[in-house]
Amino acid sequence: MKKLFMKYLSIIATIYLLSLVFYSIHIDSISALLIMGLVLLSVNLLLKPIMLLITLPLSLLTLGLFSFIVNAWMIMIADHFVTNLSMGGFLNSLLAAFIIVFCNHILARYE
Repeated sequence: MKKLFMKYLSIIATIYLLSLVFYSIHIDSISALLIMGLVLLSVNLLLKPIMLLITLPLSLLTLGLFSFIVNAWMIMIADHFVTNLSMGGFLNSLLAAFIIVFCNHILARYE
């Protein structure tokens, strides 16, 4: 449970910090940010394993780097479901995926 909460916090923090840096990422309210964190966490738990299995050949060819593309797709899917938040496209979602994975990796060391 603590691990899921840490992932949730890293998702929220990353999206908020990216919205401060990039003008194309727009957050209307704090509740939209919190809902985006929950939606992205649930999409990652339910849909991401299926997508990783489908894209396994591409992931093997790129030595696992294609998983960042899958992460960006998951962010774009979650962005579609949250109305008061806009990630601004694929490149912003890809950057958010890189930073979320990096934050999760750093937080996993301290557990």
